[in-house]
Amino acid sequence: MALRISDVRLGVDEPELRLPERLAAVLGVAPGDLLRWRILRKALDARDKDALQFVYTAEVAVADEDKRLSASSGRSFHRSVKVDRYEEEAFFIPPFGVKPLPHRPVVIGSGPGGLAAAWFLAEQGYRPLVLERGRAVRDRIHDVHAFDAGGAFDPESNYLFGEGGAGTFSDGKLTCRNSGPDVRRILQLFAECKGKPSVLYDARPHLGSNRLPAVVKALRRRVEALGGEVRFSCRVEDLDVADGQLRGLNTSSGYLPASVVLLAIGHSARDTYEMLLRRGVPMVRKPFQLGVRIEHPQATVNRVKYGATLLEQKIGAADYTLIAHGRHDLFSFCMCAGGYIMPSVSEPGAFCTNGMSLSKHDSPFANSGLVVTIPTEAFGGGSDVLAGVRLQQVYERRAFEVGRGAYLCPIQRATDFMAGRKTTDIPANSYPRGAVIASIAELVPPLVLEALKHGLPILDRRWHGRFLPEATLVGPESRGSAPVRIPRDDATREAPGWEGLYPVGEGAGYAGGIVSAAVDGLRSAKAVTAKYAPLK
Repeated sequence: MALRISDVRLGVDEPELRLPERLAAVLGVAPGDLLRWRILRKALDARDKDALQFVYTAEVAVADEDKRLSASSGRSFHRSVKVDRYEEEAFFIPPFGVKPLPHRPVVIGSGPGGLAAAWFLAEQGYRPLVLERGRAVRDRIHDVHAFDAGGAFDPESNYLFGEGGAGTFSDGKLTCRNSGPDVRRILQLFAECKGKPSVLYDARPHLGSNRLPAVVKALRRRVEALGGEVRFSCRVEDLDVADGQLRGLNTSSGYLPASVVLLAIGHSARDTYEMLLRRGVPMVRKPFQLGVRIEHPQATVNRVKYGATLLEQKIGAADYTLIAHGRHDLFSFCMCAGGYIMPSVSEPGAFCTNGMSLSKHDSPFANSGLVVTIPTEAFGGGSDVLAGVRLQQVYERRAFEVGRGAYLCPIQRATDFMAGRKTTDIPANSYPRGAVIASIAELVPPLVLEALKHGLPILDRRWHGRFLPEATLVGPESRGSAPVRIPRDDATREAPGWEGLYPVGEGAGYAGGIVSAAVDGLRSAKAVTAKYAPLK
């Protein structure tokens, strides 16, 4: 048991070394009387532009906690400082199941969900086999850099496919709406695997696309050291099923016997969706997000969020979260402070955008998705479960044609978009392969166009006229989430009627980011170990 002190504040220009003094003062003791302390949460309060502050929650251990808890209630500090008892909930590991496991469990996909599942299975002695259609992260980086420089597109090694999944090149945000011991253990795992200790307490934890490859590689090596195996360039092409039982997998590298399979395929493995549908794996439509990406000079965002301060080096590039309510709400997605626009492409003949940033957030640009949730009734396509995928493809193929088949990025000034006029010159931007002037209105569905026309002026007023003048729009932004869900049993986490088949993560429709996907994979791995005995 320890004490938790919430809402302790330091000015952004004050050294963090002063934090123990503040914590001790709250309890009425000397800093040397703190037996131990650690930061639980750190957030920036930028509401008062003249007094930017970091706000801390910390765990503290002292002698005679009852006395210190009582004494703190009478002390005068910031009005919201609070002291209470704190005990962290333990990470739960279920007891092993008893059902024999004839083959080692197979994890399809090495994104966050797949790697987290493989790590837990390996740690518990199940020796998982991970199958990744793309290449190892070192080779994948080479392929991505070659593509950025104007090289050919590789459909199996790109921004979406390869070791680490789409998360490797998608900014590295580690935020998660949920909390608890599973989330904490995943963050600890990332910190242990060459991440930063600060991801355990930052309100908006972030690794950066330059650090993520090392984290992914370290996590894979941990899986291997624990008895697991990872095979690259091994695409699963079909399921072998007999008498309703999963027997194995047909892959691009040959046949593999398998009775337990964790499907962590990601939201862009469209050929795998098609295969699963042919095999009768249950799938349903799911709403997904589609829109554009907006880019500003980072200095503009800093001025809006921080005021005239010159402290960006200490507090970092400013980010934002925005929503404009309307018939179809328009909201920011995957905001990349000090970031870059990149081609989120997984198949030939298509183009769409995403954003990423490096750990220092040091690009002169800031970008964010501006998206709308597309309801399933807007998909069209009759009874086609993959109608949402078809809708994505319509606008991605249109954007590819606008980009002259060369993966040029369609771009338009936001003011020109609002006025319905053509942009006359290509604005400065962060996209690596070059841009082409386009009409963004032609690259999004009508309901997205309606939301943009309604919502952009609202956001501009919120920024006191600074949101639109320097902004550019690119797009489409179509890969924010999966347009399908693979149902699963709430208790067993298996697909109904498919014993041993575990849908996992974003591709199965159960997650929306690196941490949530990893937690989902972890929990499905726990379900496997709770049902089956470890391999002998």
